[in-house]
Amino acid sequence: MKLFEHEAKAIFSKYKVPIPFGELATSPAQAQEIATRLNAPVVIKAQVLVAGRGRAGGVLFAQSPSEAELAAKKMLGAEIRGIKVQSLLVEEKVPVRKELYFGITFDRSKRSYIAIASSEGGMEIEEVAAAMPEKIIKVIIDPLSGFRPYHASQIAKKLGYTGGQMAELVNIFLKQYRMAMDHDAELIEMNPLIETPEGKFIAADTRIIIDDSALYRHPEFKKRLIEEAEAELTPQELEARKSGLAYVKLEGNIGVIGNGAGLVMATLDVVQLYGGSPANFLDVGGGASADRMAVALNLVLSDPQVRVVFINILGGITRCDEIAKGILEARSRIGLLKPMVIRLVGTNEEEGKRILTEAGVPVLDSMEEAAERAVRIAENEG
Repeated sequence: MKLFEHEAKAIFSKYKVPIPFGELATSPAQAQEIATRLNAPVVIKAQVLVAGRGRAGGVLFAQSPSEAELAAKKMLGAEIRGIKVQSLLVEEKVPVRKELYFGITFDRSKRSYIAIASSEGGMEIEEVAAAMPEKIIKVIIDPLSGFRPYHASQIAKKLGYTGGQMAELVNIFLKQYRMAMDHDAELIEMNPLIETPEGKFIAADTRIIIDDSALYRHPEFKKRLIEEAEAELTPQELEARKSGLAYVKLEGNIGVIGNGAGLVMATLDVVQLYGGSPANFLDVGGGASADRMAVALNLVLSDPQVRVVFINILGGITRCDEIAKGILEARSRIGLLKPMVIRLVGTNEEEGKRILTEAGVPVLDSMEEAAERAVRIAENEG
């Protein structure tokens, strides 16, 4: 989950990393009022979750409150790389001696966090790496010992700083690492980290991306993610997100439910192999309970495009008898107005088949046979 710049800066401020003075505005009048309070040249920044907004017209400068109002009128409601601007960060323009970059992200090849720094801030770090690889400083962070003061000192020294400035940078870098750990960040960066003419350092632009899998530890952001999604997701996708299910709406007419992303992807492939068109991707996850299965089935059946539901379960930690109970529970709750094709193998397979068979629901062993039957039913239903 990407945080807006003003959200990221609020976190930096909480950890006492210097940031420019500024406030959020949602109207030109507010932008003018903020600029008046700051009583200095300001920067007006579109709060959009895209990179490269400056080049796309998402960052403007104003010398006076009236100029700030005009800039806000120009930006609010406009689109930056396809995203509508609904709010602006109005903050003081910081005088610059030098622009630096410092970020912490995850290197999957090393299975570790990595600290990245450069004396060439203000540019996309990928561009710096491509054009001036010698300007990139990297430190692999051991997952056991973490990012230590000597790591931060090493980076500050390579950036060309000594004495009090080195100590200040070390302090900022260590605080940023703590932020990353506390917020389960996949990426946290300052770009640029400005050195002022007085030799101080200010995080002029900040960015944080939180691991979606860790949002249960950050309920304030999870709630916002759901609220923002309401305008962008289908009703089924929104309900799935609220229920913790992995669901993606597709264009076909065969509803697909499976346990495990790999199995669901394979199910989509085999449905298409036999000439069918999947209506969705839905992964109930490992160890799915009867209640979870009932929610998933209700979700798929709520799609008017679905003509048949193909349930493909490979029981490992997921118990086939629990899946069977969930299917029957869903049927009793909402009624079963559409045909189902079920493939059920694995843990407690015989018990699961017995439960369904006694309820008059046939079960197959072969994924290919089940997919072919689902395609045939969908064609006949059409």
